[in-house]
Amino acid sequence: MSEKRKDKKGRILRTGEGQRPNLTYYYRFRRNGDKKWCYVYATTLEELRRKEENIQRDLLDGIDYAAGEITVATLVDRYMNLKRGLRTNTLRAYQSGINRIHTDPFGQKQIKNVKLSDGKTWFVALHDEGLKQNTIQILQSILRPAFEMAVDDDMIRKNPFKFKLSDLLPNDAYQRQALTKAQQQNYLEFIRNNGRDNYYNDIVVLLGTGLRVSELYGLTRADVDFDRGCIRVTKQLCRTAEKVYFITEPKTKSGIRSVPMTDTVSMALRREILKRGHPKVEMMVDGYSGVLFLDKDQMPKVGMHLQNYMQLMHRKLVKQYPGFLPVSPHVLRHTFCTNAQQAMLDVKSLQYIMGHSTASVTLDIYTHSDFESAERAFKRIAGDL
Repeated sequence: MSEKRKDKKGRILRTGEGQRPNLTYYYRFRRNGDKKWCYVYATTLEELRRKEENIQRDLLDGIDYAAGEITVATLVDRYMNLKRGLRTNTLRAYQSGINRIHTDPFGQKQIKNVKLSDGKTWFVALHDEGLKQNTIQILQSILRPAFEMAVDDDMIRKNPFKFKLSDLLPNDAYQRQALTKAQQQNYLEFIRNNGRDNYYNDIVVLLGTGLRVSELYGLTRADVDFDRGCIRVTKQLCRTAEKVYFITEPKTKSGIRSVPMTDTVSMALRREILKRGHPKVEMMVDGYSGVLFLDKDQMPKVGMHLQNYMQLMHRKLVKQYPGFLPVSPHVLRHTFCTNAQQAMLDVKSLQYIMGHSTASVTLDIYTHSDFESAERAFKRIAGDL
């Protein structure tokens, strides 16, 4: 009978265990159905045996120990290679997050070694470095399903990114403020009287419909029904560094809708149609021609044009109205939603007009209230209290 092997301290070693010349320990094993040896190492025998217990438990449960050795970055790449049908803007946001995962040391960790506390610690560190919760939310929207895939593939036992981010980080997103009635009047008057390369019609339509700016600039003559008094929203016009112009569907399925027009909006659209005239060459974008809003070179406008214009006008505006809050296309959308809500438009109708997938987005993010609006609403019901 052969003598049992011992370490330098005289402790009996189990099958598969061994001690190296540098006095560290190793354990070798085979995965189910595999002839190749796998090795794990530890500085103490106690640490090695804890690893052995985890390995044996994983092997019994069918967890692929070796597959868990891939890095976080490699797992994310594998997951993204299976994704199809992502919208262009979503893919751009994802790519920024993927690049961060690849360049950060966290991305080089083996997935089997990533614990729940590791994921939380990394997110807190990123937040402390200046990343906003919304940006970190994009990272989690990539990592959580990627690790869930690893769980389903029996690479790991638990998903370390299955936690609620709002319980970990504060909501530090910039809170846009809606314009008051007086501010709306002053802003429109200022743009009408002082605007160079005038975008007055664009702003009037956004403020009166709540359209996203990309939806506004995706409108063609066929999308405007003056007889019925509505705008059909079925697409949006976008632009990136890689593609000068391209058409996509609205942000969500709920974005496909018909938006009622006020007389003010109708007049602004008629002015714009008259102003654009009939260009000698109608540009076609992904099969669509006759885009309503053109720049001075008779090329379709995009959101960046209006954003830059509004920033320029704001620098002039504050000289006449010191402290006037910055106005962007999205502030106009917020303002429209708030106006409609304060005018007592029911929430489901407002959700439809805004193109929101859920009513909670309409109420929690896009509407604002103040004492005056609350007081008016209270007076309407006071007699029934």
